[in-house]
Amino acid sequence: MRSDIQYIYPRSKQKNSDSDYCMAKTENCDVVLIVSGSDMDAFDGEAIVTPEKTYKQCPLSVENSKALRKIFNFTSPVRHKGRDVTIGLGDRLGLASGGHIRLLRESDVFPVLAQQSIRELNLTGRTYEDVLSAAVWAVFREGYTKGFGADGDHLKTHDEVRNALECGFSMITLDCSEHIPSELDCASQAEINTRYAELPADVTGALEKLYLNKTIAVSGDVMLSFCYDDFKRIVLVYLPAIEHAINIFDELINNKDIDFEVSIDETLSTTSPQAHYFVASELVRHGVEITSLAPRFVGEFQKGIDYRGDISLFERDFLVHAEIAKMFGYKLSIHSGSDKFSVFPIIHRLTDGKYHLKTAGTNWLEAVRVIAKCSPELYREIHAFALSNLQEAKKCYHITENTDYIADLSDVSDNMLPDYLNQDDARQVLHITYGLILQAKNPDGSTLFKDRIFDVLYEHEEEYFTALEEHIGKHLAALGIDETVKG
Repeated sequence: MRSDIQYIYPRSKQKNSDSDYCMAKTENCDVVLIVSGSDMDAFDGEAIVTPEKTYKQCPLSVENSKALRKIFNFTSPVRHKGRDVTIGLGDRLGLASGGHIRLLRESDVFPVLAQQSIRELNLTGRTYEDVLSAAVWAVFREGYTKGFGADGDHLKTHDEVRNALECGFSMITLDCSEHIPSELDCASQAEINTRYAELPADVTGALEKLYLNKTIAVSGDVMLSFCYDDFKRIVLVYLPAIEHAINIFDELINNKDIDFEVSIDETLSTTSPQAHYFVASELVRHGVEITSLAPRFVGEFQKGIDYRGDISLFERDFLVHAEIAKMFGYKLSIHSGSDKFSVFPIIHRLTDGKYHLKTAGTNWLEAVRVIAKCSPELYREIHAFALSNLQEAKKCYHITENTDYIADLSDVSDNMLPDYLNQDDARQVLHITYGLILQAKNPDGSTLFKDRIFDVLYEHEEEYFTALEEHIGKHLAALGIDETVKG
């Protein structure tokens, strides 16, 4: 595996007892170098003896990342409870964290560098060990010692949560959607009454005593109350999700140094303030410690584009959710948060600058932008493939694109290709087809795009990091973070 060293990353230089470490760039990949010392035996690699020294050249493998985490504490993820602004920076390729670190190095924003859902793992062919390993190597290479998180995102089952925890993840986002019967949102009141009457009387009686015939002072400006008909619907829709979250917390999270987020946003309808309050109150009442909670807000949070909806209505709705979160002492989590520039100032202001924002696909789109600039022919192939396979991708993601607004490739010169990444419909198509693109194969079994994508991004890594710094930097600027949270 020995490769000629082209460059030593200066921030990666570390020392432990009698061993020296650094990361280096070769023609085809990065490697870690360990110079002498007893630590060398803990890493897989090739021992190299020169007249001056003995060192080991090691691949950036999962196993080697585990060995590194045992030696340097700063390379292991940690929880972020108590931090004001935290941002999930889902890195679907395992290449973006260096750019994210460079942007956030001097900021008080806490980065959750490793953030992936099971859906994303399946679509990219990665594992949680792969995702965490990529973040570990980026942290080590950049010498970033301020702490980072790892989020097992949108997990639904005990086995999925257990897997992420066993891999070393510091955050669990529990997706309760399969325990939320959203069809009841549209059920008749007669059906709601019948199904509510079938619940155990001791359960409904206790809940009614807690929530009915009361005016709940959430804050000086926000008062809530439950009417009986709405309360019955809320109980039927959300009680199974609450019970699921309690079970997961009690069995797998409690007494661990883990951030626990509860997601109720993957539903057909908006989360009402009363529903949010009921879920939060019941979780807290049963001893569940949550770092953040994700309701479904009014309007559309679609993939990789700005907010769609009435901004004044969003502001009024978001204010109530923010006050509920403050009352119970957790942060609101904003999912599909990429590129929601028009509502970022509202989010930052109404939460008093305390929230969790999740991004992911926008980092993939910046990679595609670099490909459009640096390898136009590859981009043209990817673009055509994405359009041809759009309907398959829409089985996993909801978007409302109109492909008629996407200019035909034959009418666009190479230097104009990056503009596709500025057009909402093209952005959404390229956003949701990433898994099909990365897993596409040639007849001989070789990858159709993936290897070439990685080669281009490795060769043009600085362009990619610069693009990430500029684009995520726009997020920070719109949130006001560049002015208020600099460290």
